[in-house]
Amino acid sequence: YIKFSLEQDNMVRDKDYGEMKSTTKNNELNPVYGETFHFNIPSLDNMELSVKVMDEDIISDDKMGKCKIKLEKLGLSETPMRVEEKVYNRIFGKDSYVHLDLSYTE
Repeated sequence: YIKFSLEQDNMVRDKDYGEMKSTTKNNELNPVYGETFHFNIPSLDNMELSVKVMDEDIISDDKMGKCKIKLEKLGLSETPMRVEEKVYNRIFGKDSYVHLDLSYTE
């Protein structure tokens, strides 16, 4: 599954805008989710979307990799923009990527 969190990365005090989680895909090495998530934010100023790829286990879930996307730099609009971001994982793991369609409306 994927965990998304959004925060405003300010100089003095960061502001958290919540966390959301996708459904879990069992026994799937290249899952496709097709899910939509909405965060209510005042603007894109200093906004950073954290994406964590997780592996669900019985005792404890493992973080497979993560990335951070600075939304302010993307020039988002109401029209969804395809974003491909490398997921940084363990030192010897293969490269993997998340593919997201991101948009922003005021």
